Amino acid sequence: MDSTDALVVGAGVVGLACARALARAGLGVVVVESAAHFGAGVSSRNSEVVHAGLYGEPGSLKASLCVQGRALLYEFCGRHHVAHRRCGKLVVATRSADEGKLLELRDRGLANGVDDLALLTGAQAQALEPELACSAALLSPSSGIVDSHGLMTALLADAEAHGALLACHSGFVGARAVAAGWQVQVAASDAPVPFEMHTRWLVNAAGLDTQAVAAAMQGFPAAAIPRRHLAKGHYFAIAARSPFSRLVYPTPVDGGLGVHLTLDLAGQARFGPDVQWLDSDAAGAALDYAVDASRLPAFEAEVRRYWPRLPAGAMTPAYSGIRPKLSGPGEPAADFRIDGPGAHGCAGVVQLFGIESPGLTASLAIAERVAATVARADGPGGRA
Repeated sequence: MDSTDALVVGAGVVGLACARALARAGLGVVVVESAAHFGAGVSSRNSEVVHAGLYGEPGSLKASLCVQGRALLYEFCGRHHVAHRRCGKLVVATRSADEGKLLELRDRGLANGVDDLALLTGAQAQALEPELACSAALLSPSSGIVDSHGLMTALLADAEAHGALLACHSGFVGARAVAAGWQVQVAASDAPVPFEMHTRWLVNAAGLDTQAVAAAMQGFPAAAIPRRHLAKGHYFAIAARSPFSRLVYPTPVDGGLGVHLTLDLAGQARFGPDVQWLDSDAAGAALDYAVDASRLPAFEAEVRRYWPRLPAGAMTPAYSGIRPKLSGPGEPAADFRIDGPGAHGCAGVVQLFGIESPGLTASLAIAERVAATVARADGPGGRA
């Protein structure tokens, strides 16, 4: 095949969701992924949390697509038998000075359409989770966890059932604008030279490499490419089964949501992420995913603020992830950018910049937004 309707760069959860949405809309779709298998990047290194929609600024894409995406995600997981659990979450204030932040989160969640939140006293929270120590808490019943690999497997299967193709070991090299679309160069690991294919639409869902992919598109305006900021988050875990049945989050911190306790589907606890700002210009090969064990004492201290009975020596290094952010240290959190032709003036392109948390939760809603952008531009006289 040397021509397609839509080429998606990146086979993470968002790229696969976009491929599925476009294929279900009747487009021919090819997904190119440089790694040996799908979901090997940002999508494989997160908390696997289904967020309710508490944190995004009202009116932002992060807020609206999180709330919409959460409903779509639960429905998709139920229909496609993807393992998940709507276990709920407690955001906790461990001192009275932080209780005002719970009120702010409650009000923000309500403004975003999250209508099942409940403020709890410390005693009420401890009645739900006896090991918990807090002065007050915000209960979010619709938060949950999901098997992210199972989700991506199901998204790919549904995309392929509607005609989409996935090409792994196939790295995006570059593209140039041509008549009625883009001529794309792809380097396959089993081919001596890159091959070319034509696509009417190019969807950039490359995660950490989104800016690099955009910069390699001849004819795409450099001024429309935002600066990338990288934040590394470490995770630690305990081998024993957790005494908690819900997720436990502290109040948010600069650059993240604080060192929180999440659960996997087997009931084991993991903790993280913290925030370590990295060199934003680092190339993919230079990114270091090693877990810095020297951060363990700080993790233990943070977790003991809400779980004072954490067993000594129980926490061990687990994994790390790196988030592609559009805001840096001390800056207000930036929104998702889903930039179609109406945003940058370049026909046949959708750029997905800064898709970090809650990107997993929002993935199906992001995909619907991308498919709608393509449909509007392809429609009679359309340009979106």
